[in-house]
Amino acid sequence: MGHVFEFNDANEYQRWLNSPSRRFAAELESRLMMDMLKPMPGETLLDIGCGTGASLEPFLGFGLQVTGIDPSPYMLDIAITNVMNRVDFYRGFAEDLPFDDNSFNYATLITALEFADDPLKALEEACRVAKDKVFIGVLNRYAIKGFQRRVRGLFTPTIFNRARFFSVWEIKQMLTGLLNKAPMSWRTVCQLPVTGNRFLSRMEQSTLVQRCPFGTFAGIVVSLVPRFRIRPLTLRYKTGQAGPLPGLPMSPYRNAARFDHVP
Repeated sequence: MGHVFEFNDANEYQRWLNSPSRRFAAELESRLMMDMLKPMPGETLLDIGCGTGASLEPFLGFGLQVTGIDPSPYMLDIAITNVMNRVDFYRGFAEDLPFDDNSFNYATLITALEFADDPLKALEEACRVAKDKVFIGVLNRYAIKGFQRRVRGLFTPTIFNRARFFSVWEIKQMLTGLLNKAPMSWRTVCQLPVTGNRFLSRMEQSTLVQRCPFGTFAGIVVSLVPRFRIRPLTLRYKTGQAGPLPGLPMSPYRNAARFDHVP
């Protein structure tokens, strides 16, 4: 990843996650992730850029076998404290994952692509290690809140000064370049002011509302279509007059081709 969170960054990020307004947004984001991934209990998931582990709780509660990876030892220290020994943690970069192909059912990048040094390579690695689906959750570039963050960063240093924000269309374009016509879908949440109001909460969970491309948090899921490598085989044959096969009449052609078995 491009930016590795230092000690102060990790603590500032955790304070942001613990803010009351953030808790309500995190609940909406978690519901969106689970609804789009539709995992089955017992399946495996890799959270790339797991940070302090805030995004791991929904997967653990659903009964998934979860692995987290992050380049920051300070973020991992907080994550271990938060989820204890329920997750296997690794230190590493999104662009160079230390896992074999198809090692997990799912891979997720949740507010992690923003800090990657090479976002396209990070997506390629996620698609390599997953075999079913990849979920990408980003802070929407075209959301009002995203614009406010960028303006605030001009006057006050924040962790988001080091972030690169994406839109739904940019993520889709990168995935299409990697996977061609693999099925993918997207939704956004936090369209409305963050509040605990039940009516607004129900509106946020409406599929119609989530199709608006300007929500603060955008989720994109891509289903990985198996690809096969075709190896050409050489077919050897020789011409000549062939006799009839047992049980079959003589060929009306005097010169027929006889194909030898190719082991």
